[in-house]
Amino acid sequence: MNGAYKRTDTTKLAVSALCLALTVASLVGASLIPGTEMTFYAIAGLFSGVVIMENGLKGGALVYVGALILSFILVPNKFAILPYGLFFGLYGFVKYYTEKISAAWAQIVVKVVFFGVISAASLKFFKGLFLGNIELPDMPMAIIIIGGVIMFLLYDYIFTLAVNIYRKRIKREKIDFRLSEDQNGDEERKGQ
Repeated sequence: MNGAYKRTDTTKLAVSALCLALTVASLVGASLIPGTEMTFYAIAGLFSGVVIMENGLKGGALVYVGALILSFILVPNKFAILPYGLFFGLYGFVKYYTEKISAAWAQIVVKVVFFGVISAASLKFFKGLFLGNIELPDMPMAIIIIGGVIMFLLYDYIFTLAVNIYRKRIKREKIDFRLSEDQNGDEERKGQ
């Protein structure tokens, strides 16, 4: 573990509970504070990455489902849960699997396709619900899509930096800040 803290069942449970609470708090914030929705959704999405790192995919899935259930109970605007449920909550899982692909360009393509499919479906079926109070500019759709992809790639970059900072500062792992690599898997394979 490179000098990292010992991960007991209690630690795993505590991390999951904390991430669940912070996710629900972020979704309540997205529901209540106009103009900050996407920021709160992006923050809520980061917690799934932390839980996946600490407790694996099953732990991440439990927190994701738990966040949806608790948010449905606690968030005043039930439709405000959709962006988390359809994209931000799932993105940690997508990122986990796509970054196992060795070619960086293929990772980007898979991520952008995921973003494109979710965005297109959301705009077609849930436009008012997914965007909330956000008004799309009066521009050609191609420019809006390109802007969306750029913002998504920026989110992916920030997500990677946040996860790496967590790994270095909280877990005390010795890592370099290479992007789009499964560093834990590489270290485990070297140890075998």
